[in-house]
Amino acid sequence: MYSLIKKALFCLPAEASHSITLPMLDLSHQLGLLPLLRSKMPTPRPIEIMGIQFPSPVGLAAGLDKNADHIDALVALGFGFIEVGTLTPRPQPGNPKPRLFRLRSEQAIINRMGFNNKGIDHAIAQIERSRFKGVLGINIGKNFDTPVERAADDYLIGMRKSYAAASYIVVNLSSPNTPGLRTLQFGDELRKLLSLLKAEQASLAAEHGKKVPLVVKIAPDLSDDEIGLIASALLDNEIEGVIATNTTLDRTLVQGSAFKDEAGGLSGAPLTEKSSHVIRVLSQALQGKIPIIGVGGILSGADAKAKIDAGASLVQVYSGFIYRGPELIAESVRAIEGLE
Repeated sequence: MYSLIKKALFCLPAEASHSITLPMLDLSHQLGLLPLLRSKMPTPRPIEIMGIQFPSPVGLAAGLDKNADHIDALVALGFGFIEVGTLTPRPQPGNPKPRLFRLRSEQAIINRMGFNNKGIDHAIAQIERSRFKGVLGINIGKNFDTPVERAADDYLIGMRKSYAAASYIVVNLSSPNTPGLRTLQFGDELRKLLSLLKAEQASLAAEHGKKVPLVVKIAPDLSDDEIGLIASALLDNEIEGVIATNTTLDRTLVQGSAFKDEAGGLSGAPLTEKSSHVIRVLSQALQGKIPIIGVGGILSGADAKAKIDAGASLVQVYSGFIYRGPELIAESVRAIEGLE
């Protein structure tokens, strides 16, 4: 059924399709129709990382449900965990349209959305209204007009406002669509930011009576040496988790596309091996001391299993989910569990 729905939706511009699909999912969920879309799911083995019990190793990456408006419907499709955002302290419209492009032949997407979101206060209110009681990641970033040297202020606001509602908090330092953001992944800037966030985590843990893990999301466009330095900073600051990776600026594998020169981050199949390489190098550097959530170019169960084999403990999907639909969730669980 999803293949028929996809054909209709792919006749529309990418962002229009996105805006239509999610409210349709909500309505289908309310009418009890989502089982018609959901593939038969094997019973996965729960996995505990970061002190959290994940019911399944396959989750939804940030970016699809930026504002936490559609949590209940998305979970009903079979995801083991959901990540919302990226959320900024203040609402912002993002970059001018068009800003989302499908590269169908390459099974890829280019986006330059620019952290378009309704602000973290809206998202927290939506989370409180939802019925979902499972594992929820909240992905936070800085507003586009906050100077990079003041970025920590925005991340601290995001932490404070999301702490009570989050199972884990993701510090997004790697979107290519917010000017200067990726510079926070390096050197003294990274270490200073992580130190501030860990101090705030300790304060919030005492206030709320629970410790919410901090996870850092990194870019795929890093040298092995840069990955090693980031790993060292994560270890020294006792960060609980890392997501590898965000979207790429590399266009090597999409030179035949009419959209190859569009600015923004590339996701989907062309990112598969690039992301897995980062996971392998990161895993070697971390030596099992910090768990990795693998994301980037998962279009099949085999792709999901490859991320686990590279060193990830969990995986997330986004672009692959757009191209494959709910079938990809069950297929990925089966592959990871060794049922295929």
